[in-house]
Amino acid sequence: MRYILSLFIFLSLCQLATAQNKTFDLQDFYTDNPQLDAKVDSIFNTLTDQQKVAQMIISCTGELGKPEKVVKKLAKNDLIGGAVFLKGSKKRHTETIQELNAISAKNNTIPLLFSMDAEPSLFSSRIYGAPDVGKTIDIKTEAQSDEVVNVINHELKEIGVHHNYAPVLDMSPNNEAIKSRSYGSHKDSVINLANRFIKCTQEGGIIATAKHFPGHGLVKGDTHKQSVYIDGELQEVDNYRPIIEDGVLSIMVAHITVNNNETFGTNGLPSSCSRRIITDLLKNGMCFEGIVISDALNIMKAVTILDNAPLLASKAGCDMILMPQDEEKTLKSILAEMKTDPDYKNQVTKSVKKILRLKVCSGIIF
Repeated sequence: MRYILSLFIFLSLCQLATAQNKTFDLQDFYTDNPQLDAKVDSIFNTLTDQQKVAQMIISCTGELGKPEKVVKKLAKNDLIGGAVFLKGSKKRHTETIQELNAISAKNNTIPLLFSMDAEPSLFSSRIYGAPDVGKTIDIKTEAQSDEVVNVINHELKEIGVHHNYAPVLDMSPNNEAIKSRSYGSHKDSVINLANRFIKCTQEGGIIATAKHFPGHGLVKGDTHKQSVYIDGELQEVDNYRPIIEDGVLSIMVAHITVNNNETFGTNGLPSSCSRRIITDLLKNGMCFEGIVISDALNIMKAVTILDNAPLLASKAGCDMILMPQDEEKTLKSILAEMKTDPDYKNQVTKSVKKILRLKVCSGIIF
């Protein structure tokens, strides 16, 4: 009897060790998986509040981003969870990622999530010397889309990038900010081609991002330069429903203000800072359980005019805060708000656990 009991304990410990050492992939993110839940919880419970909040903050580097020495210092001080790479050579991007990974390894901190705006239309400007994959507007078939995605995924993996802020779901190549980045003006075609891009991207091991929620195509103006408005009905929101149902892992929210809409008006705030848009509509109304990321918060005039837009974006429901002007100030303001608002602290906990889950499923955390 004692032998049988010892054998049972031994086998149970073996099963536990196997579960703890199991590797996951992006297809596991939305699954009901107790082993994955346990792994995420075990990581989360080792972190301080500051380390947890840092996971939400995505800095930027490259020729149009912050100096590498600044981002390296942020990583060394464990103040960020990732970095987006803007313009630069493949060699320099790769070297910077290797250097940042070395910092995480030396300090025994959670490795960073690396991202890029590698849309077809922007691809060659983000990685100098990358293969020319053409413009998004010129992609007309699923086979053509797969060829483009395979090239992009290959380049991103060689550099060490995990997360692609693509594709664009915005309808209309006539919009000032979107132009050839759109698949066009035909709704079904936009949805089908974007969905194909997402599926191929994620099956290839890169996180995809649908953008710019709730829709940047059928508006006038460019949020880089000014506040931009949706007047009345949200005409492009339904484009996201099949994308969500089919498993897109992240959605980027635009700095677009919604006027004359009784249910989803944003009261003068950009959508990226509106709880009505992010929590009420996207998360609760459309049942999106993936990562919600703000559009860039550092230079776009639609948000830089606000007082502490990064905190507003987080309180509205953004899980990742993209390119705040001051990462340390953003982290401290979120920590301060958590101390006074238990509901907000719970919200941050959910955001951080989703990010850790994504890092586990993308192989960043083993």
